Amino acid sequence: MDRLWAPWRAQYIREASAGAETDPGCFLCRGLSSRDDRENLLVWRGAHSVVVLNRFPYNNGHLLVAPLVHCGTLEELSGADLTEPIETVRKMVSILDRMLRPQGYNIGLNQGKSAGAGLPGHLHWHVVPRWDGDTNFMPVLGHAKVIVESLLEFYDRLAAELAADSER
Repeated sequence: MDRLWAPWRAQYIREASAGAETDPGCFLCRGLSSRDDRENLLVWRGAHSVVVLNRFPYNNGHLLVAPLVHCGTLEELSGADLTEPIETVRKMVSILDRMLRPQGYNIGLNQGKSAGAGLPGHLHWHVVPRWDGDTNFMPVLGHAKVIVESLLEFYDRLAAELAADSER
């Protein structure tokens, strides 16, 4: 039997199985208040939004774009708190196009727990690069997703690309 090694998934399984016993705090707000952006996978900070690598990605390059303010509904956002995250999504798609050359994206916002929001108190958009044929036998038969690059390696590459982009 072949085995796939994906140790980062163990944390997700532990947190999901712990349910109410897990830290009720917001991982986005904790990351924003920390000074260790790399540890928190926080790769970019704007005046009104932030970009974080998804710790449990569907594909390589899976990002979360969130407003800085802790709000759970679009109705609570206005002005730059509403518009900058969307501009940031657009900017990240452009950068991911250069870096990864995907053929498409899934970009979405889940508002509320029943809509699938894993963090219902802090809105965030998922930006998931997609490639033709990236859905293969692994998720169907093996119930496993292959991620081709470690989170910290991709973090470093994306951080470098963002720095170069700001100099353009």
